[in-house]
Amino acid sequence: VGTAVTDGSKDVMLVSSSGKTIRFAEADVRAMGRTARGVRGIKMAEGFAMIALIIPEPEQYILSVSENGYGKRTRTDEFPVYGRGGQGVIGMQASDRNGAVVGAVQVTDSDEIMLISDKGTLVRTRIDEVSVQGRNTQGVRMIRLKQGEKLVGLERVEEPDEAIEAQDESAGPVTEAPTNTSAADTNSGGDQDSADESAPE
Repeated sequence: VGTAVTDGSKDVMLVSSSGKTIRFAEADVRAMGRTARGVRGIKMAEGFAMIALIIPEPEQYILSVSENGYGKRTRTDEFPVYGRGGQGVIGMQASDRNGAVVGAVQVTDSDEIMLISDKGTLVRTRIDEVSVQGRNTQGVRMIRLKQGEKLVGLERVEEPDEAIEAQDESAGPVTEAPTNTSAADTNSGGDQDSADESAPE
């Protein structure tokens, strides 16, 4: 579902397709080896799955969307911190109208997101056009789907300058090759030209 790099002092949020969200301190999860099975983060009812891992930041929002095209954003500080392994709290209602929750991402007011359906429909939406609502609500319609069509994906749109900045940070320093020709090379070339001109035809 997801991975994240943290500093050991953050909170972790896990979101399930039932609409439940649990938030707990990262310190509650002990460090383990690569092949370890891990510990339980959230308890889910049969038939549901975990759909998102989020490292919440202050003064941001969690945007949740459901398979029937509804969504909403909720402030991160509305999700209380509990111990890991519980069922969590309702982050979005997975009602008959909404269907299962299929995506959740952390966003700011200036972000844009892309919605993707199982029929290939793509809709790009500005976050400031999505209403802010409390946790235990159903949200508003974000995409109109045809009969039998379901929303299957949600992605935050990364702006080009953000992608370039991230790429620059991951790349090492670039060393340019020397472009100046040495005096020895210049003299050598000149002597060769003189020799060619003085050679008998």
